[in-house]
Amino acid sequence: MRFRILATGLALVLVAPLWRPGLAARQATAVSLIIANGIVITVDGSRRILNPGSVAINGTQIVAIDTPAAIAARYRGAETIDAAGKVVMPGLINTHTHAAMVMFRGLGNDLALMDWLQNYIFPAEAKTISPEFVRVGTRLALLEMIQSGTTTFADMYYFEEEVARVTKAAGLRGVLGQTVIEFPVPDARTPADALKRTEAFAKEFAQDDLITPSIAPHAVYTLDAATLTAVSALARKLSIPIQIHLAETAAEIGLSQARHQQRPVALLDSLKFWVPITIGAHGVWINPDEIAVLKRHNVGISNNPESNMKLASGTAPVVGYRQGGVNVGLGTDGAASNNDLDMFEAMRQAAFQQKLATMDPRVISAPEALELATIGGARVLGQQARIGSLEAGKRADVIIVGMSRARQTPLFDPVAQVVYASRGDDVETTVVNGKVLMRDRQMLTLDEAAVLKAARAAAGLVRKAVPR
Repeated sequence: MRFRILATGLALVLVAPLWRPGLAARQATAVSLIIANGIVITVDGSRRILNPGSVAINGTQIVAIDTPAAIAARYRGAETIDAAGKVVMPGLINTHTHAAMVMFRGLGNDLALMDWLQNYIFPAEAKTISPEFVRVGTRLALLEMIQSGTTTFADMYYFEEEVARVTKAAGLRGVLGQTVIEFPVPDARTPADALKRTEAFAKEFAQDDLITPSIAPHAVYTLDAATLTAVSALARKLSIPIQIHLAETAAEIGLSQARHQQRPVALLDSLKFWVPITIGAHGVWINPDEIAVLKRHNVGISNNPESNMKLASGTAPVVGYRQGGVNVGLGTDGAASNNDLDMFEAMRQAAFQQKLATMDPRVISAPEALELATIGGARVLGQQARIGSLEAGKRADVIIVGMSRARQTPLFDPVAQVVYASRGDDVETTVVNGKVLMRDRQMLTLDEAAVLKAARAAAGLVRKAVPR
């Protein structure tokens, strides 16, 4: 089913005479923000598009989506943004990142995953990672994400409480995972130390409206069965999600079989590892029987097409997941292996990769790709009731995308234009939880110049740490 565009011109002609401006003004309800006159792509259950349409927001929530005339008659905004000729759509949801790893962008290019990790990333992290380094790197990632329309991201890294603090200050929404890995890392000498950090982190941000704490065991090849079981037990105790790299490469399958005598999914299933919200990052080397296991335990998959292609890790069976009823969202992975955090590129490449892999141009349509980056990601994170589509009662996570570039002209199908022709720098305004974080490309919650200056200074540490 394609998106359904609602023609509003005739309706306006028919109903406009019934409205009297003076009476409407007296009856209008005050709201904090109205985004008016845009091409509103709702990504709701009916795939409605209102062209033109307006969105009324009060505080953190969307209160109404309707024609501009209907919204003007019912609501009076303390602030109004005119989005005429622009797309108004849900903020994008990045279901897998390592935000602070933007500081390693461009290191160890054109390598396979294990070579890249063991010879570049792990050594660089051991020599550079500190709370301040993580704060600097995360702010740079937040700047990039806000500027390219991401409003929610899932993260796995070290000193995750620092990631959470700067994320909250910048106004972005995050599902943030404290990493657990078997060898000593900058914030934990042992897995037991990482579990203690997770518990403190989860308590600090319990019930936070923007931050969802989670725990992030790195992978089955970097953790023993006892630690994986302890991770699951802690996640259940704290009622938090789990994020884990899952069957990313063929080499991972071999490592899992050598260490655990089982493939990753079978191992985790035997350990009763799964919790109500479990996010499997990548899920490339998964067979049909394993898809059924993931569906049975409501495990969501983060598809990271650009990272998987750049590292030659393989192509995730997204079509198989969808046919098997497994929730799938999109991720960029860290900018060290992508090399950016632009979810528009992830949408486009996800669609193209599946079309090529199946030799079927219909398998992931433009509307389906958009849903992977919005409501699909929300389902993976267990937050579909709050975010992922523009609907009354949901959180006001909204972006405005300019449609005036040469590559976006002419405009026949706004969804196809968003997915196949638009880029992150076409985003003009980003709103999260009803708060405007960027308006007309001007950052409001981060000092762009200061963020870039700090990142360039911190890059000196990386240069010293990694032989070139």
